[in-house]
Amino acid sequence: MIKNLNLLLRNLFYLVLLLGFNLFFAQTEDKKFTVVLDAGHGGKDPGNRGNGYYEKNIALSIALKLGAELEKQNDINIIYTRKTDVFVDLFKRAEIANKAKADLFISIHCDAHTSNAYGAGTFVLGLHANQRNFEIAKKENSVIFKEENYEQKYGGFDPNNPESVISLVLMQEDYLDQSIVAANLIQDFFTKNLKRKNRTVKQAGFIVLKYTYMPSVLVETGFLTNKNEGKYLNSKKGQMEMSRTIADAILEYKKVVSSSYSEFSANAINDYNVNNTYLKIQIASSSKFLELKSYNFKGLNMLSYSYSKSRNSYKYFYEKTDNYNQAKKYLLEAKKVGFNDAIIVAFDNGKKITLDQFFSRN
Repeated sequence: MIKNLNLLLRNLFYLVLLLGFNLFFAQTEDKKFTVVLDAGHGGKDPGNRGNGYYEKNIALSIALKLGAELEKQNDINIIYTRKTDVFVDLFKRAEIANKAKADLFISIHCDAHTSNAYGAGTFVLGLHANQRNFEIAKKENSVIFKEENYEQKYGGFDPNNPESVISLVLMQEDYLDQSIVAANLIQDFFTKNLKRKNRTVKQAGFIVLKYTYMPSVLVETGFLTNKNEGKYLNSKKGQMEMSRTIADAILEYKKVVSSSYSEFSANAINDYNVNNTYLKIQIASSSKFLELKSYNFKGLNMLSYSYSKSRNSYKYFYEKTDNYNQAKKYLLEAKKVGFNDAIIVAFDNGKKITLDQFFSRN
């Protein structure tokens, strides 16, 4: 009797231990940062065919290479909306991301234009700022006409009607700030690492971004209608460079959202001539992300910002220097345009320090 009881207890112990291990590994798996990669178009939808290239093929190739780069990281989980040349409804693409409870959704595309336009751009969901943004969104959204029961599925959405877009924006509003951060990083890496023309982060009403309940970015990798750019995007070299650069930006974004404090620039401040210990002019703080454009900061350029996850707040800075006298000049410039509460702040390798510490290290 006692022997049987001991055997039972021992078996129960091993069972609890086994369940504990399974729970541990399940929790570990849950902690992985999940990225959904969406290769635009596919199957019966070729996308644009500038200079004879197929957008669907190039988008798929870049997405697969991008996934391969990210899969080198043990803490990242990659999910694809398609891995072959198949047609996938826009609604289904978003559904895949939502079921995966993804942390980030990236949709890969190639642009087209009647001019010889070139450069890479990123889009987040929002109202069209101009007719060009509307035309881009209309082109990408028109694929719904190839889907069955699209009128019921998308609630009467009409890609040709700008007013239809207003309803798209509301559902993604909670994720807009993080979407802009991710888009800015991708755009910044394009311009700095690949020297691509900066077509900036824009907002437009893309259906594929509407139904995703996570930070989402649509990447226009370049113009197939531009002879040189089409050739580049269709080449193995171009696709590898684009995929690696987007991967680097995603890894940086992961650091930003997972750290308690992150500092980075979304424009071309020249850091090479500045020491690790440096000064900036803090000009504003906000709970909302503001795109680093001069019109948002009273005409100032050379902007950067930091993000505190614990406080869910952004701080915005003007210029960067390791010379205190120069910093005082920048401070006067900021106050002259209306930032009366601007102050000089010091950093050491991205971490904020006091001015006394700055002077002791310089």
